[in-house]
Amino acid sequence: MTAAYMSRAGNYVSQPNGYRAFIPKPLPPEPPVLIDDELLALLSNADFSQGRLDGSTNVLPNPELFVHIFVRKEAVLSSQIEGTQASLIDVLDFEFQAVDPPKPQDVGEVVNYIAALNHGMDLLKDIRSPCD
Repeated sequence: MTAAYMSRAGNYVSQPNGYRAFIPKPLPPEPPVLIDDELLALLSNADFSQGRLDGSTNVLPNPELFVHIFVRKEAVLSSQIEGTQASLIDVLDFEFQAVDPPKPQDVGEVVNYIAALNHGMDLLKDIRSPCD
């Protein structure tokens, strides 16, 4: 196996079947991550934003609806990385059978991604925390 790409985070290594696998370097990284004032401020803002999001779910009348739309938006964005042209509206119209999608194959890709995300979330429900 030969490394095709190397970085501080890890290496892409060619596999016998023709694929490349990312092999992360062990933690902690060398040299260590420098947590300067700028990074500390970014981490603080991210933590604050995550807290606001968590708090907002307590006042939503239906948090499941929020998750439902969020999963679809994530699926659309992730699928667009792979070149699909389906929009969130296309996917919602398809799911509610309001109209035939203009690009049925692209919408099908997004719907498959949604199914995979939902399957993963269902599997997470079965995992019990060691604290339970």
